[in-house]
Amino acid sequence: MGDAGKLKLLFTGVCLASIAHAEPALAPTFAHDIAPIVYQYCAPCHHPEGAGPFPLLSYKGVKKHARQIADVTRSRYMPPWLPEPGFGDFAGERRLSDAQIRTIQEWVRRQAPQGPTNEIPPAPRFADGWQLGIPDLVLKASRPFSLPASGPDVFWNFILSPDIKKRRYVRAIEIRPGSRRLIHHANLLIDRTRSLRTREPTPGAGFPGMELTIERSVFDLESHFLFWKPGSLPYVEPDGFSWILDPGNDLVLNTHLQPSGKQELEQPSVGLYFTDKPPTHFPLLLQLEHDGALNIPAGDRDFAVSDDFRLPLDVNVLAVYPHAHYLGKLLEGYAILPDGSRKWLVRIPNWDLNWQAVYRYRKPVFLPKGSVISMRFHYDNSADNPRNPNQPPKRVRSGNRASDEMGHLWLQVLPCGAGDRRRELAEAWMRHQVEKYPNDFSANLGLGALALARLDAAGAASALGVAVRAKPEDPIAHNLFGAALQTLGRSPEALDQFRIAVREKPGFVNARYNLAHALVKSGKLDEAIENLREIVAAYPNDQAARDYLAQAVAARSRLASENK
Repeated sequence: MGDAGKLKLLFTGVCLASIAHAEPALAPTFAHDIAPIVYQYCAPCHHPEGAGPFPLLSYKGVKKHARQIADVTRSRYMPPWLPEPGFGDFAGERRLSDAQIRTIQEWVRRQAPQGPTNEIPPAPRFADGWQLGIPDLVLKASRPFSLPASGPDVFWNFILSPDIKKRRYVRAIEIRPGSRRLIHHANLLIDRTRSLRTREPTPGAGFPGMELTIERSVFDLESHFLFWKPGSLPYVEPDGFSWILDPGNDLVLNTHLQPSGKQELEQPSVGLYFTDKPPTHFPLLLQLEHDGALNIPAGDRDFAVSDDFRLPLDVNVLAVYPHAHYLGKLLEGYAILPDGSRKWLVRIPNWDLNWQAVYRYRKPVFLPKGSVISMRFHYDNSADNPRNPNQPPKRVRSGNRASDEMGHLWLQVLPCGAGDRRRELAEAWMRHQVEKYPNDFSANLGLGALALARLDAAGAASALGVAVRAKPEDPIAHNLFGAALQTLGRSPEALDQFRIAVREKPGFVNARYNLAHALVKSGKLDEAIENLREIVAAYPNDQAARDYLAQAVAARSRLASENK
């Protein structure tokens, strides 16, 4: 190479080096570049009434925390958004782009310039009260809960009792904490049988617990995510997707509370927004899980559990809610379509229980019949996991305490086709549960009830027999098992089941009515009349019960006359 060539290469290298270190022509400013990012992604929590520890609604406030903002956005700790991009298209995504993060870093490096004050966009405004306006009904916890100043997170449940006289259709809820920044997130659960009241030491006091099992009819299928966290706008159900609230229903507010450094009282309120439009679309909450396989040895860095469920019909997936506790690391949910291709539903490479959320898709995700929905959850029970609650690590099993583990992938799915097709999908899921856990109480109870509704008494008795053995104290299982046995002509055994149901739950009117009917058929009129009188005393306006009582009394009189 000649000298001219060498000089040319040397000159080119110098030019490129100079360009690489040159400052951009226009430095980012708060007015033009930073305010739009902060106002959209940070301010929903960082405002005077929000959950964030300081407001970010002005140049002065943002500049004061500029270095901190640069650090937490570079690490992607803030804004909190767990799903990995490209593995599900979610509405309301609060994940910063790489370009936005670079802009923040450059702005801080250049000493956080303000830019023209008259070009700063107006700060967002947040309602002081209810975000959707005044609710149609406000429910406030009857007693406050005293949250300790320090210690571990607390999971506390408040039972709320709506005073309504007729069926209402709910289109939205909003949860308002009594004290700012105490409730990290909350779920609202519908308890149609008021079964959780028995867990309160005194009425209105509430009770602890992270995961709840509500006694419900097998035909009362869970359908909506009623999830809330600070900084999120209340979700308004589209027309046709309202949910039903009946007189006598309880609502249970399951809250995740975090100590603030001082003892405080928390007394939350829930606002309900009604619509006159009844539901015409019927989604179902479908749960994949394999908690039975959760037995994580101390020190295991990559313990995996999985579950796979084949869809019996076409569905649209509307939302997804992954859930694990503190050892969760990599959480994946996807579907393998009939053609063998994979469709991702969600992937979270760095799970953090503190930032769990329901993720709703921008557009429903269609999955055809025969698709296999899969969850693959990985756990880290090593000392290197900074979220491990046990140091040194110890063996962790599944359970309802925060120190236990869980692995759930909840999906809100809408079966395709006209009408309510939830039972068809729910039955397939129940059969899947029984394949995993042959003695599963809830799945066998559901399958038995469905078989009984189809007049398949033999199939019902088979499943319900498993259910009563799995949970011998459950009155619903005994009542349904008795009904199946009665249909099969096994009256003495049916009587035993009805008697157990009434003994376990004296106020169980349906079981008492079945018992009275079986007693009449068995000629045990005195005992039948005793039970019918209790039903009439509890429900004096039930004309059918009154008529049946009169018929039983008349039959006893006739029998007494004939025996004279």
